[in-house]
Amino acid sequence: MSESWKIQWDLNRLRIFVTVAKCGSLKGAAALLGMPQPAISRQIARLEAECKGRLFDRTGRGMTLTELGARSLPQIERVLGESEALTNQITATSGLPFGDVRIGVLPSLYMIFIVPLFFLLRKRFPGIRLQIFEGSAGQIDQWLLTGHIDIGLPYRYGAAVSGSECLISADSCLVGPAGDRLTRLSSVEFAQLDGLPLVLPSAPSGVRTTLDKLARKENVSLDIIVEADSTQLQKAIVAKGGAYTVLPRLAISAELESGQLQAARIVNPVIERKIVLATTSAHPPSYAARSVAMAIREIGELPETAVFWSSGVRPQPNTVGSDPVRGLTP
Repeated sequence: MSESWKIQWDLNRLRIFVTVAKCGSLKGAAALLGMPQPAISRQIARLEAECKGRLFDRTGRGMTLTELGARSLPQIERVLGESEALTNQITATSGLPFGDVRIGVLPSLYMIFIVPLFFLLRKRFPGIRLQIFEGSAGQIDQWLLTGHIDIGLPYRYGAAVSGSECLISADSCLVGPAGDRLTRLSSVEFAQLDGLPLVLPSAPSGVRTTLDKLARKENVSLDIIVEADSTQLQKAIVAKGGAYTVLPRLAISAELESGQLQAARIVNPVIERKIVLATTSAHPPSYAARSVAMAIREIGELPETAVFWSSGVRPQPNTVGSDPVRGLTP
């Protein structure tokens, strides 16, 4: 074969191709990969040049595979799978794990899980590099489904879901602005949400689905005046007195401490919210990913974690915040 046809395949470029093929659009791939669309477009163009043919047809509705792209996709997926299997085999036999591990996490969990995890891994497994993606529970579930992340820490409600395990749980609260009469109480009945102006995530998020089901069962009318998947936006609207929302105390720990927000536990019924450790089923977990999952479980078992999660109080000196690896086996 001519030397000009010997291509040095870029595995990252191949992964981008597979992601675009599965998403069907540059926008969707950009959201999953955390890359700007022009950068993805350039990588696809370079791959097409290497393949000497178009891999995608660009349409007004997105990106569809050409005949060449459709023929190439299964083989590229096999190459990526074999590359990952080789990495796993090498790392498993070398003693210490190394490589990238991608984690999808809720914004409210960075202090209680991600910061201690960073310090623990730097001490115990310096060969592991974390890639952290913040998102809503719905986004994390989508990333797990496509294999964009190895590990997710989303919310769950009700019974455990296959492929996930509960780390910690706490009750949901009705959150209101400072000085609000209703959320000044230690608890509120679910029935008291009837007619309250609410800012909630859009369906089919876990909290929205749970609240909608309970509202139908209890004959409560939820007045959702705005849908916002961003927790920061929810809190900002509530702090200004525009509406109420439903969150665990941990998600508003800073605002509770500063006196911007108030929270009353919802009872009758109590709405339990769980943080679960979930792994992707899109590919087998690497040695590094299994090691990170084990470290996350250890952090979840710390007494400080349970107190922090249930109370929403920020860590004080001599707790998780100042000594992230205290209590963990080196």
